[in-house]
Formats: sequence, structure tokens, C-alpha cells
Amino acid sequence: MTKSEKNNVLNFPSNLSQTEKEVEALLFAAAEPLDIETIQAKITKKNVNVIKILEKLKNLYSNRGINLVSISNKWSFRTPQNFSYLMSNQKTIEKKLSKAAIETLAIIVYHQPVTRGEIEEIRGVAFGTNTLEILMELNWVKPHGRKDVPGKPIQYITTDDFLSHFNIQNLSDLPTVDELGSAGLIDSSNIDSNIFGTGKFFKEKQNEKKEDIYSNIDEMLSSTLKNDDNS
Repeated sequence: MTKSEKNNVLNFPSNLSQTEKEVEALLFAAAEPLDIETIQAKITKKNVNVIKILEKLKNLYSNRGINLVSISNKWSFRTPQNFSYLMSNQKTIEKKLSKAAIETLAIIVYHQPVTRGEIEEIRGVAFGTNTLEILMELNWVKPHGRKDVPGKPIQYITTDDFLSHFNIQNLSDLPTVDELGSAGLIDSSNIDSNIFGTGKFFKEKQNEKKEDIYSNIDEMLSSTLKNDDNS
């Protein structure tokens, strides 16, 4: 055991340049994840490769008690998932979404941008009170322009906070129809695979079948929410 370990002194990565230390300090002090442009604007030297610096810091912190991660092209320090048990609160706080809210979120995730009417058509039932509003209050869903059809209905998409909450870097990291089928969450033999998977999220696709497939994704999202409650 080193002297610094005995004295409970935290050893930060050594051999960093002044600019690298500036980037490290910015990320450590930031209240929210920072994008490349914001970091570039704040550091002293302007003609440096910020991405290269971030990758170096990411490697330096990869085996430490905090990690540098990138979610939706924004960078921040986070506690590793395997240490989440250390951050659990003594008091249990219940945060449970209704089945309707989970189904609505799943539809938006896989069909975005999507209108309220399209969500209701896919679910086969009208919206309950505040179902969509709850997702917006959590900042997991937000308006995204209007669809170019009569009435100009508002379209909705997921946010960076949604990606951050579920620890997803990109929408393309979400499970495909084959992966959901293998996990037993849906019957993939009766599902049009075009409505799932990489590169399909921002294309409109009508599902002509009336099967309620989204209730089967309930288990996947509910499990993630339950794990978050215990973190």
C-alpha cells in the first residue's frame, strides 16, 4: 500500500499536458455532459485535437472508480455500473411508470418521429390522462416539429436524457427485432422487422397488423427502471 493510499489521498492520472488538465477540470466541474464544441471554446489552446484528448482521458480512467463516458456525443464522468450498489439510498423511492406510459415510450422509441394520433392507432386505445405528459416531464420525450399532413399534428421523439437514463449511447444500440425475439419479448415470426433495428428509427412505417407487440417490451423497460431505483 502506498503512502498516498494510507492517507486516503486520491491519485489522479499523471503525465497530462496543461490542455489535457484543462479538459479534465472542465468535465469534472461540469453540471451536465459537455459536447466537443463547448470544451473547445473554453480551453486556452484552440488548435488542439479535443477528441484525441478525450480518448486519452477515457483510457486513463477506464479502470478507476470513475469513468469518462460519451453519450450522444457529450462527455461526462460517471460511476461505473458495477459500483452502483455503493450509491444506493437508504430510503427506497418508488418510481414506477404505468403500463400505458411504458408502451407509449416504446412506440416513440421505435417509430420516432411519431404523432399522438399514430401512437393511439398503434396501441389501439386512446391516450389516458397525462400519459404523454409524464414522459415529457421526465424529459425522455419532446416535441419535434409538425407532420406535413392536414391538421399539422405535433411529432414526438426521444431526448438525450432518455439515452442517458438508460445508458444508451445511440438509438441504434437498442435491440433489433431478432434480439427481442431471442429474449422471448416478442413473437418475431409475426412482426415486420422493418419497424425495428439499426437505421430505421427516423423512418415512418405503418404496422398493418393489430397485434399488441409493445406490451411485450414492457418487461425490458420495466426491468431497467427497477434497476435504476436500486442504484
